[in-house]
Amino acid sequence: MKFNFNDGKGPVPAHKHANGGGWVSNTASVADSAYVGSNASVFGDATVSENAKVFEDAKVYGEATVCGNAQISENAIVFSKAVVEGKARVFGSSLIFGDAKVYGNATVSGLVLVFGSPQIFENAVVSEHAEVYGYAKIYGEALVSGDARVSGNVKVFANANVSENATVFGNATVSENAAVYGYAWVYGYAKVFGDAAVYGNARVFGDATVSENTTVYGNAKISGENGC
Repeated sequence: MKFNFNDGKGPVPAHKHANGGGWVSNTASVADSAYVGSNASVFGDATVSENAKVFEDAKVYGEATVCGNAQISENAIVFSKAVVEGKARVFGSSLIFGDAKVYGNATVSGLVLVFGSPQIFENAVVSEHAEVYGYAKIYGEALVSGDARVSGNVKVFANANVSENATVFGNATVSENAAVYGYAWVYGYAKVFGDAAVYGNARVFGDATVSENTTVYGNAKISGENGC
């Protein structure tokens, strides 16, 4: 039996998974305990194990791994060498690829792109049109949403929020209850934490620290070792 996964390789040996009826290439590894829904597919050298679920129109391929109680659904695609595990959920039309890792109770939804070698874990949420890439880490109860971009070696954690069109990159840290939004940029080795807010077209960079209840907005630029 053969099936065309529309990956440019034409029809390849495949079978329907006993638990769900979705197509699985003979080169992929899907556990009997895993679920592959009738419209979903797993192919290439991908692995779906334990109690993981791939359903609706989701796809898992390449050398990707989905395991534990993770769920991939709707039109989401996990490929390359990406790993989704634990109780993580990926849905919407999100793409998870490269060496990206989503685990714990993390949720990725919407039209999100996660690529490179980032990690999204614990109870973090990445949604809407956000992009997370490089070696960024999003964790705790953090939220990255809107058209936000988080990259480099950035850490966004605790209850921090990066949203709208904000960009955080370099080695910056956004934590505690801090919020970065609007068209703001936080980069370099900058740290934003406490109940601080950075928004508008503000720029926080270098070794700057923005903390407590400080607000940086408009076209303000904060840099250097002294912070504010």
